[in-house]
Amino acid sequence: MPKPLAILHDAHAALGPPDQSDTLLEAQAIAAAVRGLGFAPAIVPVGLDLTALERTLAELAPEAVFNLVESLEGRGRLVPIVPALLESLGLPYTGCSAVAIGLTSDKRLAKRLLAQAGIATPPLPGAGPADGKWIVKSVWEHASLGLDDGSIVDGASVVRTIDRKRAEHGGEWFAEQYVPGRELNVALLGQTTGPRVLPVAEIRFDGFPSAKPRIVGYAAKWHTESFEYRHTVRSFAVEPELAARVARIALDCWELFRLDGYARVDFRVDERGEPWVLEVNANPCLSPDAGYAAALAEAGVEYSDALEDMLGAALERQSKSRGAR
Repeated sequence: MPKPLAILHDAHAALGPPDQSDTLLEAQAIAAAVRGLGFAPAIVPVGLDLTALERTLAELAPEAVFNLVESLEGRGRLVPIVPALLESLGLPYTGCSAVAIGLTSDKRLAKRLLAQAGIATPPLPGAGPADGKWIVKSVWEHASLGLDDGSIVDGASVVRTIDRKRAEHGGEWFAEQYVPGRELNVALLGQTTGPRVLPVAEIRFDGFPSAKPRIVGYAAKWHTESFEYRHTVRSFAVEPELAARVARIALDCWELFRLDGYARVDFRVDERGEPWVLEVNANPCLSPDAGYAAALAEAGVEYSDALEDMLGAALERQSKSRGAR
């Protein structure tokens, strides 16, 4: 008899922009794949009514939960709430813990923890040289929200740009030193033997004019007809020495933030060949057309096998948690 499995996503996704509605496609793809693993999936939209979610989970009595919640009601700052609830209910769930998600979702805090651990990350204002360019980002939101060519500014424009982004998109914004160079992604898959590093990907900026910032902004991810989308190309032809170096740093990030299940670490590599950690992504997108699935395919790992590993990690973590009581 198929085992019940709950797949959670933000209820706001269906009404939101592409970076949010993509979660629905992710949930549907996972539901289709886990049926072949002996599960009976139920896709559950999640809002701010946690009592309603608790009732739904009690009715489903799932063997495990696939947590795809990246925000609540479109607010990324609230993303640790769902795993915290699942932990309180004693339900095994995929991906990173509430603590790990909280630490990595707050990009400013994550950067401070990286710097304290001796892992190079672009400095915040006041922690590095005052000259050069800066890039303005959302503190809590993911998927390159609000990131465009106008996000790269000189020091005199940082405060004004932060104010403009806040007015346009809401929420909190910050600036970090802009690192010109190459963009690499390292995907990690938790297994019983420890985290597995998947093939290192590079996002190439093919045909970008010399004056155009080489960044993976919102258009490059979501506007399919844009120049940025059509000219940011994923490649796995990264030099072995560089790939090994960023892989080691990604594993250091896994340990630092106590990541679990699956994650992705994004890097810039400067003109001297030095890697800088941009972001640590707990629970990156698992849509079949996203970068994590591309890394799985490059490694020769079947999509369903990776999902099985993630569910296995969730059950193992829950078993250890019970044994520690």
